[in-house]
Amino acid sequence: MKVLIVGSGGREHAIATSVAKSEKVDKIYCAPGNAGIAALAECVAIGAMEFEKLVAFAKEKSIDLCIVGMDDPLVGGLVDLMEEAGIRTFGPRKNAAILEGSKAFSKDLMKKYAIPTAAYENFDDPDKALAYLETCDFPIVLKADGLALGKGVLICNTLEEAKEGVKSIMLDKNFGSAGNRMVIEEFMTGREVSVLSFVDGKTIQTMTSAQDHKRAKDGDQGLNTGGMGTFSPSPFYTEEVDTFCKKYIYQPTVDAMAKEGREFKGVIFFGLMLTEKGPRVLEYNARFGDPEAQVVLPRMKNDIIEVMEACIDGTLDQIDLQFEDNAAVCVVLASDGYPVAYEKGKVISGLEAFDDKDGYYCFHAGTKMTDAGLVTNGGRVLGVTAKGKDLKEARANAYAATNWVQFENKYMRNDIGKAIDEA
Repeated sequence: MKVLIVGSGGREHAIATSVAKSEKVDKIYCAPGNAGIAALAECVAIGAMEFEKLVAFAKEKSIDLCIVGMDDPLVGGLVDLMEEAGIRTFGPRKNAAILEGSKAFSKDLMKKYAIPTAAYENFDDPDKALAYLETCDFPIVLKADGLALGKGVLICNTLEEAKEGVKSIMLDKNFGSAGNRMVIEEFMTGREVSVLSFVDGKTIQTMTSAQDHKRAKDGDQGLNTGGMGTFSPSPFYTEEVDTFCKKYIYQPTVDAMAKEGREFKGVIFFGLMLTEKGPRVLEYNARFGDPEAQVVLPRMKNDIIEVMEACIDGTLDQIDLQFEDNAAVCVVLASDGYPVAYEKGKVISGLEAFDDKDGYYCFHAGTKMTDAGLVTNGGRVLGVTAKGKDLKEARANAYAATNWVQFENKYMRNDIGKAIDEA
């Protein structure tokens, strides 16, 4: 079969790596792809939001399965257009992708169906938001309602900080139209855990757990980023937590979407906070996490195409979803200065070291092939992933592998997965 993957980051490289293992697949295309994906797929110069061109390409090449990796095209309705054109597509339709596309929608859904989450209020008037802040306890969390590349969340410790946050989101529009509406949310404390899941509209099967590191600097300091690294599984995601979440969060979310007439097929990413009062939902995403996919997918035993087709066909209950009994750690190599200002075009060397190493991966996020060779082309450049028999071994392997890669202004956190030493 012929597969088209839509996207250009480390997540899509991880998806392509899994798709390439499937005996069902003869040809992979990726739009627009990146320099790393090009080793596995034919990359085509069509942007992820160029819907008409993507549909025309899929029809022209008789694509058997389209996999939409990114949030923007999902929320924008690419799956709907592909299906209307007769192209089987993995991912939620527009009316279901709103689960990620609007934080206000997802919070209201959780309130309506008693799914555990933080207390909150939604605002589309900045004056009312400012007035509400006068009644709040601090710290408090401000969230831009729409998609903001994982960065539209502000944790404010004082009233003054919160007022500046409202100005930043709703008046200065630092996150664009995502800030037309805003959620003000209770600040929760505890361990964060990410759980990805496959969903076929009625059945949900969770993947192995993971934990992301969002802050730019060691010790969870600095600005929020798209993710500086991750590990899987999380030692804090116990059987007790899993049992609770299956009963009160996972299946109830799938059922709630169905009851709202928004049948969800694809991947639901559950961002959880393990509080003293039990697990709570921090956020939903409507696709694989990035960089969570880079540690979860390498550990999956199943043929990813079989699982995705089961989600589309409503037969996920017939899949025995299995993961390796090991661990994986991903360390993101970024351009120094990310996420604010950084230089591009720095030559990358050393990637050939991964070619003959089983259990080691180098997923491309912001790279570009030029006459000078492979160069940096983004803030997050590469995701170096390694497996190990346990988290400590995987962490040691991943950090050792970061030394194989060189480029000017290379930057990384040195404490990815350090929490495992405290488990």
